[in-house]
Amino acid sequence: MEDRGHSVQDFMAKKLITFTPDTSISEVIESLLKNNISGAPVLDENKQLVGVISERDCLKVDVSYGYFYANNLPDGTVKDFMSTTVETVKMQANIIDVAVKFTKLHYRRFPVVDEDGALVGQISRRDVLRAVHHMKRGK
Repeated sequence: MEDRGHSVQDFMAKKLITFTPDTSISEVIESLLKNNISGAPVLDENKQLVGVISERDCLKVDVSYGYFYANNLPDGTVKDFMSTTVETVKMQANIIDVAVKFTKLHYRRFPVVDEDGALVGQISRRDVLRAVHHMKRGK
């Protein structure tokens, strides 16, 4: 893997499902399942990144409030359960550096931001694996 020239923007997802802090948790769960994703960025009314909501956050809702034993969907909104400490990466970041970051942290994805801090995409572990495979093949 001699090529260190690939950046996050070459492999990141650009069309994202996002939620707002006021989205209901039951809507989030349905969307995660329907779209086969494990989490998504949370944006405020100004489209600024304010958090991330994940399957793990949704499971905490189910476990904490006993919804596994009830026949109803969980109550609450994203702002009650989202993670507000968000690790991001810059779109110009080197893909190898992001691969190393993934090995050191437990996250499955990182929101990608531009030089002004605006959300422009998301990079996942799978995207990085695809990038490394692509680079090994010399393409």
